[in-house]
Amino acid sequence: MNKKQRRWRKRIIVALVLFAIIFAVEHLLPLEAWLGRANSVYLLFVLYLVPYLIAGHDVLLRAATNIKTGEVFDENLLMAVATIGAFAMIAFPDAEPSMAEGCAVMLFYQVGELFQSYAVGKSRKDIAAMMDIAPDCANVERDGELCEVDPNDVAVGSVIVVKPGERVPIDGIIEEGESQLDTAALTGESVPRHVEAGAEVISGCVNMTGVLRVRTTKPFGESTVSRILELVENAAEKKAKTENFITRFARYYTPTVTGLAALIAVVPPLVGMGAWSDWIFRGLTFLVVSCPCALVISVPLSFFGGIGGASKLGVLVKGSNYLEALAKVDTVVFDKTGTLTNGSFNVVAVHAENDVDPDELLAFAAHAESYSDHPIAVSVKQAYSGQIDQARISEVREEAGRGVAAIIDEHEVLVGNDKLMAAHGASFTDCELVGTILHVAIDGTYVGHIVIADVVKPDAAETIERLHAAGVRKTVMLTGDRAEVAQAVAEELGIDEFHAQLLPADKVEQVERLLAAQTDGANLAFVGDGINDAPVLTRADVGIAMGAMGSDAAIEAADVVLMDDKPSNISRAIRLARRTMRIVWQNIVFALGVKFVVLVLAAVGIANMWLAVFADVGVAILAILNAMRCMNVNSLKK
Repeated sequence: MNKKQRRWRKRIIVALVLFAIIFAVEHLLPLEAWLGRANSVYLLFVLYLVPYLIAGHDVLLRAATNIKTGEVFDENLLMAVATIGAFAMIAFPDAEPSMAEGCAVMLFYQVGELFQSYAVGKSRKDIAAMMDIAPDCANVERDGELCEVDPNDVAVGSVIVVKPGERVPIDGIIEEGESQLDTAALTGESVPRHVEAGAEVISGCVNMTGVLRVRTTKPFGESTVSRILELVENAAEKKAKTENFITRFARYYTPTVTGLAALIAVVPPLVGMGAWSDWIFRGLTFLVVSCPCALVISVPLSFFGGIGGASKLGVLVKGSNYLEALAKVDTVVFDKTGTLTNGSFNVVAVHAENDVDPDELLAFAAHAESYSDHPIAVSVKQAYSGQIDQARISEVREEAGRGVAAIIDEHEVLVGNDKLMAAHGASFTDCELVGTILHVAIDGTYVGHIVIADVVKPDAAETIERLHAAGVRKTVMLTGDRAEVAQAVAEELGIDEFHAQLLPADKVEQVERLLAAQTDGANLAFVGDGINDAPVLTRADVGIAMGAMGSDAAIEAADVVLMDDKPSNISRAIRLARRTMRIVWQNIVFALGVKFVVLVLAAVGIANMWLAVFADVGVAILAILNAMRCMNVNSLKK
């Protein structure tokens, strides 16, 4: 809370205390017996005017300023006219004095505004926590000394030093050091991540233990932290349809109810249906009730709170319109590689034959592949726990499209597919596992095979299960991989439908087909991470991109970004979006329902100014408190 807000709060507290004292004096002391009716009324008028002006002078000034600028009809005008009118009722001798009601309306209106300020401030703090992830400087080593420089001035390929307790300012790869990284601000993950030389680090993480020397791989403007800040800053600009409707509604609603209040105050006494003071008071009460504060405050606050709550889960929603669209998702389409799977090859099995030791088989294969940078070769070398001894290798020959042949320890070693085995006359055994099969033969004798596959993410099966539990009707997987691989993944995860061996254009065609089959009011979400997914992300009703390791093109095209690359957060985001929309509609129905009833009561003279205060300020406070529930995401983390 800044100084201006603190002064505002103190001013309201002072006004409330003065109001309470004056109210007690009016009802506990026999002022009318001591001073007479007229004098006691004039005294109370002056006394109530003090807390009224202390609390509401800024409202009166804003109303006057808006009239000068042509923006006449808003809540400031309604409050000003209604409360000044309540004080002006002193001009009617036959009317009951209503200074207390007029002062109370202004006071409680300001209390409601204070609640709104607190709620918005709390929501902004959640999002501001994301804004604090950008370091002000980066440590660059020059002439043996550390120099603090602006992150924007650090060139790609520079080595920066990140000390314990500091945030990583720019994306890069660790060249030296070992530490624990706190990624909670980016991903919502509470468990620190262990990193060492060769590991990739993203900006915004907090280095917790050791000193790290990081070689930057991106300029600051393109780093993860900069992308996040840009997404957060732009999120508030994109309004949901419901939010736009409320804005338009308030624009027409306010002048309409102002005109009705004027008609209530003027027409009946003109035709002889009662006293002017009675109908003017009804018109003023009608004005207080009609103020649309509850709607114009609580609906945007609900969306803002939902976006802030999503950021706590490590999910960035680019606008309230996307949050609203996410709530209507009933079909989720996944890319496979990098989304449901890790996107990297791993050795998942070593099947040896003829009593050959599996470790020995893997050792021969790793040495044969030692000169290759192919992802499959890299996975074999990573799976081998020993050190590769180049002295054991006397010859390596690559056979394109088949594999490699090498002389290791004076033995001819073949490592490759079935075509390589057939070309060298080595019989081989098929494997029942799905994946890339590397057959190994030594001196013409088949000794077994290595199974390499893209490993399914640990939470992928949980993702599909939770999506179905959340009411998602269909899950679909699209991939460019082979049909048997796609089928194995789909069956393992419980995916309803899959399509394999697809080019990027084929994925768009499949999404178009699924969109055409959607029922009215239901949305389709596509989840992907690669450059080739950008067209599909754009075409889907809701595009969801993997943010930590996803491509820049995919993140740019997406509407929602998962900063921790965990697909399980998709179901959490959908549940949060649906809860946010429920709260939005609860507030709309509650506010309009109460206002309609009290407006009718005010028009027929049953509702007094105190009931009007509840219908305006009370409903607004209740709606704000309800909207603040959007920020609580603890139940969604389970």
